[in-house]
Amino acid sequence: MKIRLFFYAFLFLFLTSCSSETSLNESSQEVFIKGADMSFLPLIESEGTQYYNANNQLEDALITLKKAGCNTIRIRIWKNSPENLSNLNEVKALAQRVKNEGMKVWLCIHYSDTWADPGTQTIPAAWANLSFSDLKVAFASYTSMLVTEIKPDIIQIGNEINNGFMWPKADLTTHESEFLELLSIASNTIRTQAPKTKIMLHHAGIGADASWFYNKMTTINYDYIGLSYYPIWHGKNLEEVKSTIITLGQTYNKKVIIAETSYPFTLGFNDFTNNVLGTTDQIIPLYNATPLGQKSYLLALKEKIKETQHGFGFCYWGTEWVAFRGNQSTNGSPWENQSLWEFNNKAMPAMEVFGE
Repeated sequence: MKIRLFFYAFLFLFLTSCSSETSLNESSQEVFIKGADMSFLPLIESEGTQYYNANNQLEDALITLKKAGCNTIRIRIWKNSPENLSNLNEVKALAQRVKNEGMKVWLCIHYSDTWADPGTQTIPAAWANLSFSDLKVAFASYTSMLVTEIKPDIIQIGNEINNGFMWPKADLTTHESEFLELLSIASNTIRTQAPKTKIMLHHAGIGADASWFYNKMTTINYDYIGLSYYPIWHGKNLEEVKSTIITLGQTYNKKVIIAETSYPFTLGFNDFTNNVLGTTDQIIPLYNATPLGQKSYLLALKEKIKETQHGFGFCYWGTEWVAFRGNQSTNGSPWENQSLWEFNNKAMPAMEVFGE
């Protein structure tokens, strides 16, 4: 009898241990990122715009994305925007909504008061007159505060930092050592405060330029290579996207994510704000500017990423940027024909790619 009781006790402990170990391993495994940038959502909602799901039912845009299979929401933050957009309070509230829905928060830190991209990396006004020594202190403190306040799953140190950031103090072409030092400060701050948070470095474009950039990043402690890929600016060959992912992934042993992409479902417009994209020469001939073409493009890109060993996800940009100020607005959206909601704010078929 004692032997039998001992056996059952041992069996129970063994199974419990196995179950716990499995759960631990499963929870620690990273999942292919199917992301959507939703940075404009608070502004658009504040002006009364509502979104509808594929059944034309009124629904929270985040819930529609989650149901479609999206698992990560990317959110932009500016330091002190003159328009008071993408600020700490707004981003913190949106991040909490994302967490409440069980999705990951991907924080995109622009280290600027406004848009940052390869052609514009304006230093925050509050830091413009600081010495480099004082800038390092302010930079570290700000990064630390964002980690503490927002607690993101992924942090992107800068946005499309092909040429450095916070010009002219950390321009890659003229102040490379300062730029790399700031990246190291941000990385070390994040590693110390949030060891489980993944760190991304983000470059716009593919091919040789991307290889040149990431070759300079070998001293930085980071997890993900992030690439922007838009056919209008970065070429119309998805095989080159695939080969870039393979080259970068193998060379630097990093997971590679297409951090920004988009595609039109029409070449038309829904307001009087000039659109970024509106002619056939700006898109890939194989994928027409139709709802099906938009979905086919995104599915093909996703498949190219998955065909590689190091490809680890994608993020759609301008997901929510519908013509939210009416069809005659001149300060509405330059992106409404690339949104994942159509002109009547109904979810587009391309959203199904998150679940496929």
